[in-house]
Amino acid sequence: MFNGNGIDYQARLLEAGRRSARMEITGHTAEELQPSLSIHLRIGISRGERMDFAIQKAVELGVTRITPLLSERCVVRLPAERMQRRIEHWQGVVVAACEQSGRRRLPLLEPTREFGYWESAPGIGYGIVLDHRAQDTLDRLPPPEEEVSLLVGPEGGWSENERERMLAAGFRGARLGPRILRTETAPLAAIAALQMLWGDFR
Repeated sequence: MFNGNGIDYQARLLEAGRRSARMEITGHTAEELQPSLSIHLRIGISRGERMDFAIQKAVELGVTRITPLLSERCVVRLPAERMQRRIEHWQGVVVAACEQSGRRRLPLLEPTREFGYWESAPGIGYGIVLDHRAQDTLDRLPPPEEEVSLLVGPEGGWSENERERMLAAGFRGARLGPRILRTETAPLAAIAALQMLWGDFR
């Protein structure tokens, strides 16, 4: 059994119904260690399966927090009720990805936020924005001493105004080689690179 608190439980099924079950806990695993690198993915909302795929694989790769972002070029704009249903759907994607990858700690899925919400927040941590126009690649950045906040744009990318605001807020620009990657590919390539440089892929 798995409830996201860092421990898996062995149990015996005592009773099962259509909407409930009763279990007897018979043992548990050791608590999963905290990740050596904490990664907060802030990602522009994209259409349907692209967003599902990005969230699923980001969880499998070890992110600790995900914030869906509404930015200028987002093609997905939903009423509050439908957006809440989308968040609930993404929460299911997070849980399933943890189960598949053997993670015992559930990453935090935050409510949808407007671009720039961090400008009135206490701080961004170690901020990196994926930008194909940036001069630096990830391996040229100094090692982080706190949570890495990774910003990834939607299908249409970042506007020039957004790019200027991110850099002014302290995000470091980084490109992923000479190619422009899709919105569902870019965060996964970046997370894998971060884990290899500073995280638990080493």
